Amino acid sequence: MIGIMELIVLLLLISLPLFLIALVDILKHDFPGNDKLVWILVVIFFPLIGSILYLIIGKKARIQKPAAG
Repeated sequence: MIGIMELIVLLLLISLPLFLIALVDILKHDFPGNDKLVWILVVIFFPLIGSILYLIIGKKARIQKPAAG
């Protein structure tokens, strides 16, 4: 049986990498309007759910830069 401490540690181990990946990706790319600020706030205030939502929905909303070359 899994205890509450193990569950908390498991959630931290899952959410921390997702949080960092999402936050770095948001900061590296451009978004239309205030979308960048909105995604940063969502990911900061709701780390697990916000990161998952960004990786599923938010990546599609980025401004695509033309290919170099």
